[in-house]
Amino acid sequence: MAVKPDSPELSNKYADTLSTVHELIRTRWSPRSFSDRPVSAEDLKAVLEAARWAASSNNEQPWRFVVARKSDGEAYERILSLLDPGNQQWAVTAPVLIIMAAKRTFSHNGSPNIYAIHDTGAALAQLFLQANALGLHAHGMAGFDRERARQVLGIPEDYDLGAAVALGYRDLPEKLTNEKHRKSEVAKRVRKPLDELVFAGRWNEPLTL
Repeated sequence: MAVKPDSPELSNKYADTLSTVHELIRTRWSPRSFSDRPVSAEDLKAVLEAARWAASSNNEQPWRFVVARKSDGEAYERILSLLDPGNQQWAVTAPVLIIMAAKRTFSHNGSPNIYAIHDTGAALAQLFLQANALGLHAHGMAGFDRERARQVLGIPEDYDLGAAVALGYRDLPEKLTNEKHRKSEVAKRVRKPLDELVFAGRWNEPLTL
């Protein structure tokens, strides 16, 4: 089950939103301080299974995930080496690393699938929420070498690279060696207000609820 942040310095990570929003969403956030505690095969399979059942255009299911556990040795180091140095600095402790990709074309006719990266993002969101339900956390990363990832991981040209992901159990903020990362780990979570994001039938017309 999702766990409300259990220390005073992490109380800022509990989303200040309507009480009717589900706890899985209120408590989901993206830490950088990960424990080296392994993720069980059962839990890893569960988070990937949650992603598998995401909605997609024409039920194409364009998402693909290249996964490596720290116990996989060379495979893990291969994905870690693709991350930007700033991400490598903290992600090295995460027990699972993932690279996601999205198939650019529909399988049934080869036509362009302009919704592929959107649908793959939806699958990743479900992965994040399932991870939270199991007491895990996931952190998505834009900072990695996509072209080298394509070559090193053998990803076909018909796939766009999405995000890299670190997955595991949260650890103490003070274990982070980078001061900026330590501050971010305990900083209040903020979002733009709904009236900047949601419109009533026409662009920039406020929706009254």
